[in-house]
Amino acid sequence: MTITEDSGPSGAGPKVVDSREIVLQTEGITKRFGAVVVLRGVDMVLGRGEVLGLVGDNGAGKSTFVKILCGFQRQDSGRILVEGEEVQFHTVEDARAKGIETVYQDLALVPQLTVYQNLFLNRELTYGGKLGLMNNRKMRQLTRQYLDEIRVNVPNIDAEVDRLSGGQRQAIAVARATRQEAKILLLDEPLAAMGAKESALIIDLVKDLSQNRGVSIVVIDHNYTHLFELCDRVSVFQQGRVTFDKRVAETSLEELTELMVSDYRRQVMEGQAQLKGA
Repeated sequence: MTITEDSGPSGAGPKVVDSREIVLQTEGITKRFGAVVVLRGVDMVLGRGEVLGLVGDNGAGKSTFVKILCGFQRQDSGRILVEGEEVQFHTVEDARAKGIETVYQDLALVPQLTVYQNLFLNRELTYGGKLGLMNNRKMRQLTRQYLDEIRVNVPNIDAEVDRLSGGQRQAIAVARATRQEAKILLLDEPLAAMGAKESALIIDLVKDLSQNRGVSIVVIDHNYTHLFELCDRVSVFQQGRVTFDKRVAETSLEELTELMVSDYRRQVMEGQAQLKGA
């Protein structure tokens, strides 16, 4: 299944996603909070194993859009389709049941717990019937096995998470999400405040999950360089709409930067005009 070419000269609108099967699609998603309109009819497609980058200024609507995709908020109108089936998300658990997992910037890890304890947080393995004793041996074994499978190098899975590097912590958060057989992974600023070495760990992990395990990934990031390293395609949110959508190979850092600078200048001019007219 594919989507036809873009609907306008800016590159906005649904695009061809190579020859990949579409796993996630939205049609006309809108959202308002009181008098403030945050999303104004967002169309998006995501192919199996594709990494899509979302970029836009604060308040552009990308974070609200991701919260709708993961079931944290509900759209006012529009449709969400997962593998061609229209879905209704009332809670985060509804989205998880359809294979959508989210890793936020704060990671939601418990610093004082070990690597393996965080990987099984709220999904602990037990034995002993009603006694419910923790099966730490099994959880250690599965943690090591899974981290090796996705090529995450954490030598000591008994180490407390707060002793790990930022890149290792981010990798553990991603591993916890994907261990539950997630089909779609939503990442909020996965490379924030990381050095080059730590960023390389996450970039390699994202590429391995998408290319070798078929996980479809949506990445929010304000750093355009990160997006060109991580993503197959990039979409720009401006004032609640997707105004630009191109494969990374068909655009450039310069084009993306010029687009965002031009939009900023336009907003400044509109603001100045409103002040003069007040």
